[in-house]
This record gives sequence, C-alpha cells and structure tokens, in this order.
Amino acid sequence: MTLSHICLGTNDPSRTERFYDALLATLGHSRCAAAADPQSQAWRGWIVYRGARSEELTLWLCRPFDGQAATAGNGTMVAFSARSSSEVERFHATALAHGGTSEGAPGLRPQYGADFYVAYVRDPDGNKLAAYCRGFTQSQPG
Repeated sequence: MTLSHICLGTNDPSRTERFYDALLATLGHSRCAAAADPQSQAWRGWIVYRGARSEELTLWLCRPFDGQAATAGNGTMVAFSARSSSEVERFHATALAHGGTSEGAPGLRPQYGADFYVAYVRDPDGNKLAAYCRGFTQSQPG
C-alpha cells in the first residue's frame, strides 16, 4: 500500500499555516502550492522535497467540505519520521512555541521497540501528531 496524502480539518487556515510552517520545517518539509482552482485556495499543504523532486506523501489541511466545524478524530494520529532525536526534540518544542500542546514529551518508548524515540503533540485544532526516530539509545551509567 502506498499513501498519497493525508488531509486534516482546520477551523483557522491562517493559524494552521503558521503552526505547520514552523513545525514541519524542523523535519525538512516545505509548504507546497495549492491548485489554481479557487476552491483549493483555502487548502494548505506540506511536502518533502529531495533536490528538485518532490516525494509523493503530502499533508493537506483545509476547512471541512460539509461546512461543519473541524474536529480531531479520536484515535487518529499523523506520525512524521525524523532523522535524529534532536529533530524530535525540536519538533516538540516548536509545536509548544506555536500554540500546540504536549501529548508526550520526547523520550524512548520501549513498548514500541528498545530504540523508538518519539514525541507527541496536538496542533491548535486538536489533531494528534508525532515525530519519531529509531536507532536512539540512552547512554547507560558506567
């Protein structure tokens, strides 16, 4: 299975734009342009670029099509791959500095693997996000 994109609802596209521009920059993601269609102008999207070529998986945020308020799904989470524990820590700190809330400070989660280092946050609309890396081990006392 290959994912194409993830779409989350937002009630405030401008606030969302500021939050995700700062947050996803910690992981090397850039905002991408929405289509020229006037309906898509309220969409905000982020993608990873490797050189001049973009990766396929994109995160999009928009107001819900049905006109109802955006709500965070219970049990829904978007997890981003980080290259290091310091990126995970910057992701968490940046989220908090830009209106997000902590759902779990950066640290090892041995229940998911001895080397699984992760932080959990919620964006200003309540969507749950994570950044993680593998290969991290804390130094043991000598």
